[in-house]
Amino acid sequence: MGQPSEAEIDTPQRKKDKTMIEELGLKVKKASKEVAKLATADKNVFLQNLADSLIENTDRIISENEKDLANALEHGISEIMVDRLRLNAQRISDMATGLRQVAELPDPIGQVLQGFTNLDGLKILQKRVPLGTVGMIFESRPNVTIDAFSLCFKTGNSVLLRGGSDAIYSNMVLVEIIKENLLSAKITDGAVELLSDTSHAEAEKMMQADKFLDVLITRGSARLINRVKEKATVPVIETGVGNCTIFVDESADLEMATKIVINAKTQRPSVCNAAESLVVHAKIADEFLPKLENEINKVHEIEFRADERPLKVLSAGIPATDDDFGTEFLDYILSVKTVDNLDEAIEHINAYSSRHSESIVTHDYFNAQKFQDEIDAAAVYVNASTRFTDGFVFGLGAEIGISTQKLHARGPMGLEALTSTKYLIDGTGQIR
Repeated sequence: MGQPSEAEIDTPQRKKDKTMIEELGLKVKKASKEVAKLATADKNVFLQNLADSLIENTDRIISENEKDLANALEHGISEIMVDRLRLNAQRISDMATGLRQVAELPDPIGQVLQGFTNLDGLKILQKRVPLGTVGMIFESRPNVTIDAFSLCFKTGNSVLLRGGSDAIYSNMVLVEIIKENLLSAKITDGAVELLSDTSHAEAEKMMQADKFLDVLITRGSARLINRVKEKATVPVIETGVGNCTIFVDESADLEMATKIVINAKTQRPSVCNAAESLVVHAKIADEFLPKLENEINKVHEIEFRADERPLKVLSAGIPATDDDFGTEFLDYILSVKTVDNLDEAIEHINAYSSRHSESIVTHDYFNAQKFQDEIDAAAVYVNASTRFTDGFVFGLGAEIGISTQKLHARGPMGLEALTSTKYLIDGTGQIR
């Protein structure tokens, strides 16, 4: 499909007939041209001021967030999922900190990746440029609104957001505050738009808005991501699904392994880098699994869904189905598989992994290297919790998501992942 013309934007009849997606799409498309021209200093000052504004509007944000929390409780959403929705003073402060961190990061726009003169005498430069207009479809966590805007804005992109119905009041107030600051700074407020109609029908229209959106980033459940992949005509980057596994090798320090599994499973089970599955070498299973069960249940009671061998030593395990090993539970549930060797562990993990984050606990250097070489995932750990897969931890500032695919971006997506490149060629009359 071609790009919308100026006539399409300005015709009165066209304005009358536009759908919501067309109206918002035209706004972000037009705004992207203006945002791309902003100087780095102006973008940084704006993000710093927006951070201050979030703190100043803490009570206003919490008031709107409480409406989402009340709706969630009314609809019987679990406390774990309610926690994903909750905004308090600390979390708002964290969002402000993220804005300031993005402001302090180097601006990739205009960066020269390479420059050379070819055999024809042409001077060729490859430079980073904005993607243009970014669509973001996400669920639950309203902090994504700020993260997505800040990263897109810093890289000269405009963004169209579509959050879930469970966070609509929180998302609306956050976008209102961003727009207020944009207008105050005399920057087009079309730099960010929110699709307030959270119906599936409008979401599908957004997925097919390739006249307006250059890329669509999804962040949420496997069901959401699969629906986007099936329906979208806009190029898609998949982020969010985290069926993460920890393998405890036969040479592992069992105290270390216990601490890592407890952290990865219980510290915040509702996030994509939490562990969902545990693979244990059969030689240490009888010693390790009762120890883990005893210690982890002191933190929070866990439902173990296990294969036949772990069931013999776990006091409260239940038989696992094949689906359990590939499920992102986002709950206090852990699937457990025993294996006889490293190759079997790698084969099992690669078969069920969502390609997000996997970890091995071992004292065997060669097993550690083999695991990292052969596991097909965006982040592969040795002797550490999967909970570290995060844009802040990896030095990217705020992240727009953690890509589990291989094209364009993989792993935590920071500023550079929201850019493209173009070649600038200067000649002196050369022809071919």
